[in-house]
Amino acid sequence: MSKRFSSSRRSYGGSMHHERRVSKYRVSDEELMNYVFRVALLSYQMQPKIEPQQAQPETPREQRDYSSRLSGAISGSIVSLGDVFKDYRDGTKAVRFPKDLLKVLEQKLQDIAMGKDPAYSDQLIRRTMAVFYGQVKEEHFRKQMKENRKIEEMILMFATNATNVLRKEPTLAGDGWKVELNNHIAKFIKLLRDCLRNVSHVPAELTARLDTYAAKLAPSSSPVTSYSDSGYDSSSTRDSISSTKRISTSVHDMPLVLTASKLFKLPIEQVQREVDELRKYCHEKAALQDLKMCLKNINAGASFPGRREDFGNDAAWQHWRVLETSHLSQLMVVMVQFNPELAKSTPPDALPSSQATSDRPGSIYSNRESYYQPQRHSSTGSRNSYHPSLSSPFPSNDPEAAGVEVGDDDDVPVGNNFTFIPPNPRKYYKRLLECCISADLEAMLSDTVGDDDEVSLGILTPAHIELINECALRWRIGQPYRAACFLEIVKSFYERNEVPLECIPEALQTLSKVMHEIELDKWPIQDHDYLCQIYGSLFNIFLSCLYHAMDNLPNVKPADIEPYIQVLEIVRDSGLLERFDVDITARMTDVQEQIRSVSGRWYDEKKRDLYSAPGVNKALPLLLLTDEMEKSAKLLDKRFPEPVLGHLDVVTLFVEIVVPLYLQDLDGSSKRLFESSRNGPPPDIPIQDIFSLYRRSKTILGMYKAFCPQGDADFDLSGFFEPYVQQWLIDTDNKTKQWVQAAIAADKFQAEGAEGYSSSVIDLFDSLRSPVGFLQDLEWTDEHKEAEFFTSLSKTISKAVEFYCRSVEELFMAEMFPRPTDYLQPQKSSAWLEKAKQLANTTEKKLEPFTFQPESCVKLNNIESARRSLDSMYAQIQADRKAEIMASISPSTANEPPKAQRFLFTVKICIAEGLVASDNSPSSKLDTFVTLSDEQGNRLSKTRTIYESLSPRWDETFDISVEKPLWLMVSIRDRSLIGKHDTVGRAYICLDPRRYGDFLTHDLWLDLDDGHGRILLRISMEGEKDDPQFYFGRAFRSLKRAESDMVRVFVDKISPFVRQNVSRTVLKTLVRSGTLSIDYNKALGGVQALYRSALGTNNSEVQIPLPSSEKPRIRPEELSDVEIEAAITPVFDFFDANFPTLNTYLSDSTKDTVMIKVWKEILNVIEGLLVPPLSEVSSDMKPLSDKEVDIVFKWLKFLRDYFYAGGEGPVPLEALQNQKYRDILSIRLYYDWHTDALMEEGVRMMQQTLRASPSVKKRAKSVYSQRNLGTIKDRKREKQQEKEVSSGETILRILRMRPGTSDFIQQQLHTINSLQAEREAQARETQQRRLQRPRQQQQQSALPPVPPVPTIPAVPPLPPASR
Repeated sequence: MSKRFSSSRRSYGGSMHHERRVSKYRVSDEELMNYVFRVALLSYQMQPKIEPQQAQPETPREQRDYSSRLSGAISGSIVSLGDVFKDYRDGTKAVRFPKDLLKVLEQKLQDIAMGKDPAYSDQLIRRTMAVFYGQVKEEHFRKQMKENRKIEEMILMFATNATNVLRKEPTLAGDGWKVELNNHIAKFIKLLRDCLRNVSHVPAELTARLDTYAAKLAPSSSPVTSYSDSGYDSSSTRDSISSTKRISTSVHDMPLVLTASKLFKLPIEQVQREVDELRKYCHEKAALQDLKMCLKNINAGASFPGRREDFGNDAAWQHWRVLETSHLSQLMVVMVQFNPELAKSTPPDALPSSQATSDRPGSIYSNRESYYQPQRHSSTGSRNSYHPSLSSPFPSNDPEAAGVEVGDDDDVPVGNNFTFIPPNPRKYYKRLLECCISADLEAMLSDTVGDDDEVSLGILTPAHIELINECALRWRIGQPYRAACFLEIVKSFYERNEVPLECIPEALQTLSKVMHEIELDKWPIQDHDYLCQIYGSLFNIFLSCLYHAMDNLPNVKPADIEPYIQVLEIVRDSGLLERFDVDITARMTDVQEQIRSVSGRWYDEKKRDLYSAPGVNKALPLLLLTDEMEKSAKLLDKRFPEPVLGHLDVVTLFVEIVVPLYLQDLDGSSKRLFESSRNGPPPDIPIQDIFSLYRRSKTILGMYKAFCPQGDADFDLSGFFEPYVQQWLIDTDNKTKQWVQAAIAADKFQAEGAEGYSSSVIDLFDSLRSPVGFLQDLEWTDEHKEAEFFTSLSKTISKAVEFYCRSVEELFMAEMFPRPTDYLQPQKSSAWLEKAKQLANTTEKKLEPFTFQPESCVKLNNIESARRSLDSMYAQIQADRKAEIMASISPSTANEPPKAQRFLFTVKICIAEGLVASDNSPSSKLDTFVTLSDEQGNRLSKTRTIYESLSPRWDETFDISVEKPLWLMVSIRDRSLIGKHDTVGRAYICLDPRRYGDFLTHDLWLDLDDGHGRILLRISMEGEKDDPQFYFGRAFRSLKRAESDMVRVFVDKISPFVRQNVSRTVLKTLVRSGTLSIDYNKALGGVQALYRSALGTNNSEVQIPLPSSEKPRIRPEELSDVEIEAAITPVFDFFDANFPTLNTYLSDSTKDTVMIKVWKEILNVIEGLLVPPLSEVSSDMKPLSDKEVDIVFKWLKFLRDYFYAGGEGPVPLEALQNQKYRDILSIRLYYDWHTDALMEEGVRMMQQTLRASPSVKKRAKSVYSQRNLGTIKDRKREKQQEKEVSSGETILRILRMRPGTSDFIQQQLHTINSLQAEREAQARETQQRRLQRPRQQQQQSALPPVPPVPTIPAVPPLPPASR
């Protein structure tokens, strides 16, 4: 393709030799004026004006003698409309008139009917127009015209109306109305043509058709002189004028000549002389000769008006040739039709055939639709400026045929000897266009035009447009060059700031219409190259404007660059820039660099302004800088959502510069920021500003990644701000103790809600939620680091919860074990005296019932509320997800050596047996507590004190974290009032992770070193992990233990009173005396009122049938139920006094827990009345009699009914009749059996138990199983679903009261323990083989060996504990 274009250019150079010859000099004004006046004169000669004759005034139209005109005019003048429309009815594409035509036509018809339009002053014309105006106003007509929009139908409707009017006209005798009808239709077509000038988007085919219709309606030559009202004088009129009237030669009657004289600023006299001179050789015959020469040049291949070498391909050449020859032929036909004298000097075969007269010729180069006023689309063009009829060119549609016809005229030479066409038409046309635009601009800037007056963006006035169109028609200037030339001239004026920017898009719009009508590949090569050059220049100009407009970045607005973008897009989309060798990418790169440069300068200026502000907070300028950057980026993104011109992504270019500059400044200020944030108190930079800076920096970095996904802003945001977070976590950890203390100090422990908790738990968790929310709001980019932060914060939360539990427990204990108000620490002498009094008082101590306080209940509610709040916080931080992240290998820690594994041991101090007082007195009791100490003698934990017991039960649990095996010393101490607490005994145990690696619970009986007694420890181990789940598990365990301890204290306050009043002593007294000294009225009134509804036979009571071999018992002198119930009336009184307090102030869940614990304690008391505890040693406890057993079971029934109270009691029946309850009822079954029978049944039940029991014990309750309320409930649910199997323990406990059974009991217990241990060992070995892994082996091999038992350090004296 490129070769073909280049060869065409060389050929074109030869064809345009004439133009190169004359292009060496500039077109002078004298030469331009000469050829312009020639064309203007020819335009007048085509439609001359008749000089009026003063002696014979014109006869009015009404008085004309139509009979004299009819003698020969009818046959020659009347044209059938069918013949007029014939060529456009058959096989011709329909052309629709614009919608706005009806509106303009209606206004025109109204003006004519009212006599406001002087061009239509004839009364008969006004009458027909008025009648048609009435039809136009009808809705039916308007609807019909809007639907089809065919101009032919409108003309036919006018003809119908005009026929009706003219037939009734009395002055038109005979067929005179037919002649007048043609004149009226011609006038109407002229009116339509005038209306189209005021309508935009008029198809060129439509105007060509109207011109053709007007030409056909023009009367043909006739010997009879006739008058025509059509747009052109008929031939008969012209003949008559030439014979009887004289044509005016005054320039005042020549419109285009006057326009040219004003353009060149010449006096009328000079113009008149010039015109008189030109008339000698500038006439219609010379114009016809020019047209013939153009046709002959085309067929001869001459340089003008064009030849094959001027076009890039054959199709373009043929297209231009067909249109050009057709148009030239039609122009010749029109000239001959309007001046028949021209035909006399032209051979008949030199003109196209008469068929060509069927179509009105038009010009492809001269469009009435102005190219210079695209908004108006209504330039006042020359009457001879015609449109081509593309549907019907010349008869045979063969350019060769036209060439043959014209070629027969030998008088017409081939060459450039034209009369009206200058030697270089393009240069003359361009010079004329420059002059017209300059003159119109000068007129616009004159004082005659007001500042508020509207002016056309097309610049040119209608008069100049008509002159330009006429010259272009005669000079054969094609549409492509005309549009391109106008664009170039407007561009030149714009470069000189003589026209506004809006004129460029208007000129481009005109050019786009031409490009739409004539495809670019059909343009002449010269015009195509000319347009490429203009487009390239426009692209450079407006790209430069866009370049400089970016100086206002980031405040540039779309409206500021929209005009430039509009022009650049049109030029770019044309695809012509490549022909001009414009490197679009390179030019766009220049603008991109300008945007980057301006963005950098903007950042530097902002930074300088912000840092110049006074203040010590160095983070504030950076914060304000991020705000400015984000605001500007969002503004640019909103204003320019899409790349400008497809290449200039303004917001991306802005962000890719300013963000790296900001990150560079942020990194450079690292040391200064950190020092300023730690130089307090108060610091120069508050920590809140540091974290605000992190959030803003994260937003800015996210914005950079969004707009610049390929950017290389490598900045470790997490690493930069991590030290601040670590320090904040440390500060937060240091504040937790203060938070707990402040929350408790402000708490009055009064219930504030339905759940019964007080303000301290609310304040505490509000304080804890604050750092959690703060850390979440950071939205840390590195999720592994974020998980580490939350792990550290979870550890802090766990510490705060544990400290809160200890603090609340201390207050609770002080309330549950109050000291007298006048209590003073006993001095040494008085302490000995107090001890002596205690030793001297050997009578049984009378227990006083304890009264529970509401504040104690609120504290227990606080623990339960803290569990719920902690569970909510667990879900808030997504602890499970954080634990998964922590379990994965962090990229930053992948190469670090593994940390030493830590293990968490859970040590439960259960019970002690066989303790002996220091004075070895069997009646002496001990006030014991237990301490756990490490190898250095540091005390790790301490239990509460159990008073006056040789078999104390503590049931307290402690957590001990170890990295290696640790020896513990277990010391049982006897609390003394004064001096040093006595040591009852010691035992030692090693917490070795290898020994407890099965993660099971181990019950260990440790013998004391002095041989007097032993202690039971329950030990389990689990791996300690540094993740939120573990720390929340510890916090939940602390709350659970605190709750259990506090509930145990509640039970401990109730249990002694129950044991004292439900005892063998009371039982023996009741059986022996038959009654007790009690107030029956009080018993019946105070107790029976609460539970009488539950007395009597209860179908839900578990019944134990007696064996058939057992004889019924004989119960002589049985006591009544009232007497048996009255024996334990103090217990019911105690319950009545305290249970309302518990029911009012304890929450529902806490109340259920306390009541179930109390019921279990009651079951233990009842069980202790019937059988001794299970042990290998024999018991001195004697069996009860049948009567006593019956009384005990009635007590059990009364107590159960009291707690149930017909379904309204504090404990549901299902919880009351639990497995323990059923085991107690089974005691009655075996109580009277023979010893041998009991032994046989015990063996059988032991075997059954071993078969049904699991082979391996379950793992100990882990911290992870208590990490939230959900896991706690799941574990409790699993425990409830486990099937409870009686182990025969009841039979062994009964056998302890039978003589000679100790050996059997020892054998049974030993067998059970041995078989269970064997099964556990086998299962453990199997499990270890299945789960053993190399990594586990390495961990186990890395564990240090068990150290030897250390020497016992001296135990420091303990400070006296408060009681």
